[in-house]
Amino acid sequence: MTSAPTVIPPDTTPPETLRRAVGGGRPPGRLRRAALPYLLLLPALLLELLIHLVPMVMGILMSFRRLTQFFIRDWSGAPWTGFDNYRLAVDVNRPVGEALLGSFLTTCLFTLLSVALCWLLGTAAAVFMQEAFRGRGFLRALFLVPYALPVYAAVITWAFMFQRDNGLVNHVLHDQLGIGGTAHTFWLLGDNSFWALLTVSVWKGWPFAFLIVMAALQNIPKDLYEAAALDGAGIWQQIRRITLPSVGAVNQVLVLVLFLWTFNDFNTPFVLFGKSAPQAADLISIHIYQSSFVTWNFGTGSAMSVLLLLFLLLVTAVYLLVTTRGRREADAR
Repeated sequence: MTSAPTVIPPDTTPPETLRRAVGGGRPPGRLRRAALPYLLLLPALLLELLIHLVPMVMGILMSFRRLTQFFIRDWSGAPWTGFDNYRLAVDVNRPVGEALLGSFLTTCLFTLLSVALCWLLGTAAAVFMQEAFRGRGFLRALFLVPYALPVYAAVITWAFMFQRDNGLVNHVLHDQLGIGGTAHTFWLLGDNSFWALLTVSVWKGWPFAFLIVMAALQNIPKDLYEAAALDGAGIWQQIRRITLPSVGAVNQVLVLVLFLWTFNDFNTPFVLFGKSAPQAADLISIHIYQSSFVTWNFGTGSAMSVLLLLFLLLVTAVYLLVTTRGRREADAR
């Protein structure tokens, strides 16, 4: 009696399992695709490391040393002082701490006014430019000119315009309009320097807010405004009920960016006033520069920079926490 032939069942092992059993890993094509994003990000990460992270770490190390002009050749040989530079910077009973506190308060006031005016002017211009009319494209391009100009060219132009005897500002205000009498005003000295600096900051900052809000308004459907108009809503009600809530997420980022840019602004006061800004316009960025490169006390200047970094990180974290929570509660309602 003959036995039945043995039937070998077909191999039902998935091809992926066979490849893993033979090759022991991912296919080469998938591996290359997974590594491609990291390879593309590698140049940016290297530049970030060299341009930002390494100098920041060096600055933190310098803040713990008594680094003056005598140790510039070999800063690693400067004496280690621990937190003495930080104690000196925050001690408001001593001249260094008192000057830093005054500069900090001036910067806070300047930033608050500049960001508020930039956001208000930019949002208003974007809202009124939303409707189509003859010449709208030309006005949009014209509004972006201050943002497109190089910072140094724009600020130097304003510095000439604020000159006491030959400046355009005094010529228009005093000679043409007769405001404030015939005596010309010193705009780059004394208390008026704060308002001159604020004018330049708002002039070159509000077009950025205009550009961002204008782009965000393009995503709002026209049907919402038409329905609101049929229900009897006026222009201000439409702005308050439709426009502002629709661009809330964009405004959250916009205000934060304007705050960081304005609080850290160094080019505007430096070009407008030079190395020594008036006390009324002594922003903390120019104050740290004077403490580091004018008095040659790099240890104290580095400590001030670290304190400024910690303050900005704290404000940013609190701002994002509050605004994110507020938007979640509003969406839930």
